[in-house]
Amino acid sequence: MIEARGLTKKYGTTVAVQDLSFVVPDGKVTGFLGPNGAGKSTTMRMMVGLDEPTAGEVRIDGVPYRSRRFPLHHVGALLEAKSTHPGRTARNHLRWLAASNDIPATRVDTVLEQVGLASVAGKRLGGFSLGMGQRLGIAAALLGDPKVLLLDEPVNGLDPEGILWVRHFLRGLAAEGRAVLISSHLMSEMALTADELVVIGRGRLITQGSVADVIRGSSLNGVRVVTPDADRLAASLRAAGATVTPVDHETLSIRGMECRDVGLLAASDAVTLFELTPETASLEDAFMEMTRGAGEFAAEESLVAGS
Repeated sequence: MIEARGLTKKYGTTVAVQDLSFVVPDGKVTGFLGPNGAGKSTTMRMMVGLDEPTAGEVRIDGVPYRSRRFPLHHVGALLEAKSTHPGRTARNHLRWLAASNDIPATRVDTVLEQVGLASVAGKRLGGFSLGMGQRLGIAAALLGDPKVLLLDEPVNGLDPEGILWVRHFLRGLAAEGRAVLISSHLMSEMALTADELVVIGRGRLITQGSVADVIRGSSLNGVRVVTPDADRLAASLRAAGATVTPVDHETLSIRGMECRDVGLLAASDAVTLFELTPETASLEDAFMEMTRGAGEFAAEESLVAGS
């Protein structure tokens, strides 16, 4: 389990992360989401001791990362897949990492096999594609068979087959009881991979919850109705507190009322319905709605809009 408590990071007068607290539980894949510049990478760097918090702390299974003598046995991280020596082979790259943390050399071939790189174990890293580099980074994170995994954009550069592999692989690791935290800008993939979400903007927590709860909280969820009595039904819906937008002379888009309640209201008014369909927001819809104005370039865009 990962626990961030009051985490703050300042670079001079710039506040990258502000009073950020959240929990990444065992046994689940937690998606770490936010616009560019939200503070995701800075937060993950603080988790593994690469950046020192200005305030607050991160504990992994109750202990700060830096207090571990051999941290790779407890925490595996992929923060920058291409931070490797181009002249080393994949196997030798993993061997020195293993040696640095008292991990048996036999573990190297095991993880290379796990991530599908066994056939290129003797190839120099300078010739690796971006996708191969991502797989090697995941292999490095797995070296110590850790209970906690931190992966920053793990599907970056992977083809559809590779993305599918990562999805099933990470879910399998979480099913073994591990805590898995992944950041990504691919909302459609997060919707399929993550169980829980932590969403931040401008260094602050926006929300934490299950994928379903985050989507359910979007105001873009609604109901679509097709009826020959659109005007009469719209009046009744508005009187009941719903927001109604006519789409055409027979079609209404309704917000603020569940599909079941719309159907019951129509029945009580003896209104004929040709169609009654829930309109569910996607994770991308919900994310864009909750992070509007929290992006890295929001200030510049507002200046352009006002000029």
